[in-house]
Amino acid sequence: MKLRAPSFWWQDFHPDASAADLFALKLLTSFGTLYGGVAGRRMVRSGIRLPIPVLCVGNFVVGGAGKTPAAIALGKRLAGSGENVFFVSRGYHSSAEHGRPLRVDALRHGAAEVGDEALLLVQVAPTILCADRVAAGRLAVEQGASVLILDDGLQNPALEKDMRLAIVDAATGIGNGLCLPAGPLRAPLSVQIEFVTAVVIVGAGTPGAEIAERARAAGKPVLTAELTPDAAIAARLKGQRVYAFAGLARPEKFYATLADLGAEIVGTASFPDHHLYRRAEMTSLQRAARGENALLVTTEKDLIRLAGRSDMIDPDLPPPIALPVEMRFSDARPLEALLAAATHGGALSGH
Repeated sequence: MKLRAPSFWWQDFHPDASAADLFALKLLTSFGTLYGGVAGRRMVRSGIRLPIPVLCVGNFVVGGAGKTPAAIALGKRLAGSGENVFFVSRGYHSSAEHGRPLRVDALRHGAAEVGDEALLLVQVAPTILCADRVAAGRLAVEQGASVLILDDGLQNPALEKDMRLAIVDAATGIGNGLCLPAGPLRAPLSVQIEFVTAVVIVGAGTPGAEIAERARAAGKPVLTAELTPDAAIAARLKGQRVYAFAGLARPEKFYATLADLGAEIVGTASFPDHHLYRRAEMTSLQRAARGENALLVTTEKDLIRLAGRSDMIDPDLPPPIALPVEMRFSDARPLEALLAAATHGGALSGH
């Protein structure tokens, strides 16, 4: 069962909270201290060294910060410079997650089999799924990879990494600063930050500025980037009535993007992250959009879960439209330097 992240992860606990809430937070914090300690010690372990550079794009926290768009941006840059890029992903919430390494075939596999992120990654470069990242990496090498990009895995020590980028959503940062399950951190920030090559702050916001300051204090480069909507779709949505839906860790971020584009949001429907839509849900969404005389708009990640499932969409009702986004770095030169050093100049990782 997929659950949404609790709201208290992303805000300070209210000082007027009840005794029961305070007790619950204390209990969760105790579990979080234990979990974070174990995760932090695990990051210290040595991993297997592959004969090709391994670049990792991950998050300090659970939840969407732009990790997959960042991995795609790196993949495009490296492929453009002549590298034979392969992506490796765990394949969360897919049937491939715990099996043998699986090379994704966009013509044969659907989101239920390989997950939504893999279907986005494979549009850019070959993608292999497996919880065993060593096995996945070795298969990529056998199939001709010259560079491996891990989509997630910042806290996983299985493979030695030549570059580790931590992607941070500037609007939320690290939330309440506590470790799972009391907060969104996968391990204490003080531990994780020592193991990254650089931190990428996406968007603007005080939480992100605070993480940038801590990264610089730890001697880590800080890059800035934005998630930029597709210009043609953005122009089409400006001034239009929109009924929006999303299955994301933070769907309100998507709704804010639509509002910033000038769309008039007349309704929203939110689902858990990686949600696999049922026909009845899609019909309900299409009818809601028609009832509001609105366009039905979602994310590229959501729409790709419907790829190859034409039976899910009622042709007599408004079809869902995706708003793709692309990660663009404010200054590409520091990123290019990091990529060059990681792929040609040896390891840059913190340890």
